[in-house]
Amino acid sequence: MVIRRIIRENGRDYVKTYIFAAFCLVLVAASTAFMAWIMEAVINEAFAKKNADLIWVICGSVLAAFVIRGAASYGQAVALAQVGNNLVARYQQRLIDHLMSLGVSYFGDTRSAQIAAQISQNVAGIRDVMNLTITSFARDLLTLVALIIVMITKDPVLSLIVLVVSPPVLLALRYISKRLRSATRESIDLNSRVLSAMQETVQGITIVKAFTMEEQISGRTAGLIKSAEERSNRIARLTERTSPLTETVAGIAISGVIAYAAFRSIYGDVLPGAFFSFITALLLAYDPARRLARLQINLERAVVNARMIYEILDEQPTQGDSANASELAVGGGEIEFRNVGFGYGLGEPVLENVSFTAEAGKTTAIVGPSGAGKSTLISLVPRFYDPSSGQVLIDGTDIATVTKKSLRHQIAYVSQQPWLFEGSIRDNLRYARPDATDTEIEDAARLANAHEFILAQPQGYGTMLGENGVNLSGGQRQRISIARALVRDAPILLLDEATSALDNESEAAVQKALESAMRNRTVLVIAHRLSTIARADRIVVMQAGKVVEIGSHADLSATTDGLYARLQAYSEKGSSVSADATPTNTDSNGGKA
Repeated sequence: MVIRRIIRENGRDYVKTYIFAAFCLVLVAASTAFMAWIMEAVINEAFAKKNADLIWVICGSVLAAFVIRGAASYGQAVALAQVGNNLVARYQQRLIDHLMSLGVSYFGDTRSAQIAAQISQNVAGIRDVMNLTITSFARDLLTLVALIIVMITKDPVLSLIVLVVSPPVLLALRYISKRLRSATRESIDLNSRVLSAMQETVQGITIVKAFTMEEQISGRTAGLIKSAEERSNRIARLTERTSPLTETVAGIAISGVIAYAAFRSIYGDVLPGAFFSFITALLLAYDPARRLARLQINLERAVVNARMIYEILDEQPTQGDSANASELAVGGGEIEFRNVGFGYGLGEPVLENVSFTAEAGKTTAIVGPSGAGKSTLISLVPRFYDPSSGQVLIDGTDIATVTKKSLRHQIAYVSQQPWLFEGSIRDNLRYARPDATDTEIEDAARLANAHEFILAQPQGYGTMLGENGVNLSGGQRQRISIARALVRDAPILLLDEATSALDNESEAAVQKALESAMRNRTVLVIAHRLSTIARADRIVVMQAGKVVEIGSHADLSATTDGLYARLQAYSEKGSSVSADATPTNTDSNGGKA
């Protein structure tokens, strides 16, 4: 049960605060009940008997009760707010830590905008469950019980009239809460999709504008918004259905009490003090009774929110370290792919029986048509994914037997899509190695041909970046990404089309710098220009997930009927040379090369 789990995970940490809040709520309940109880003395002694000696005592007691109630209300409100805020912060931290432990495959299957929307909507559910539980039992229930005791002591018959009409209300509320559960879940899902659509639209606004997608996006999102509105309206109808029910029952009870008390006072000559005390207790009991009546409905909504947070927290990492995983120690940095096979989910295999060795301290280029499996192959080295068959070894050690953290510390990675984070340019470079000095960061930027344009920014290295570095050009973002990899200073360097966003001049400058940075490192590189690939010590040519050729640029170019030679010939015909282009002539099996 979600409520039990939340209390088990958090109750012990906040037990002192909750005890203090509960004590304050007990004072609120006691002072509220006292206000009802003292009304008999107010009416009988002050107005009926006109006993002046007791007036000051009564007034002083009332003032003291209000002061105590005010101070106690403040204390419990602040205490519960602090606990609630800390709970939200705690679960936000748990969520980010857990998301960091999940494999890349999870994020490939789940839209990032939807994850963000689900977290932002539902994380407060944990706080609401705890606070509703405490306030309902320590304040509302105790207040209601104390006021009922006052009512019974003042007039048992009138109390019986009130209590008789309560069961139908409770039965009706239970029925409503069951119907509310599914409606709340649907509403949360729809609102998450609306927020997700908005976030994706903002992130891709240039594409939206370029393809005049405004009307399409607006129309598609309008359907989601309308569905979310309808679900919210349904929840409102279900939730507020309790109001006419409780108000009607309360009206019947109070009017019946007034009629009974009035006839008894008129015909029985009974002092009205007890009745006024009773009616005060009854009216004061209405609010806590109404809140308790709606507790199941409000708690159901909070539990649905909390349950969706636990769905993320309960997601198991698919790439945990093995039980006896050791730390990886890299010597030369030789990378061997041994009979490697891989496929995404239950789809077609992307890699089949791939075997080759990237020699230590040398550069190995991977080329082939789009969809050949080049980027997938590189993603296996830092264990973004694990092969479905075969092994990946570094210096003879199967990387599946070492910790992912130690493995990734030995690797610097530059993806084909540079990604920059919130913060300054210097912050983004230092992510690669937190202990890097400013001098080391600037040296890496110089190697990546980024130092000059960084200094040209308003605050130089301290310039704050927009979302994903939107205030920089694509080539500038890529050069910062390359500089970040150089700051890492790792023995293995992975370049997945690292110069794809650069113009010819920038690429030539960065390539020259990378040649220096590649020395004494094992480099796996995917490049979209053969001019870059030609400098590699070894070239692996892939097609349809298989290795079809291996050799140097000179050897592969000399084989005129080979795929590499055809790729080179095809690229030389265009204005830009591209190893990813697919030649139109067919291979020996009759398929497109």
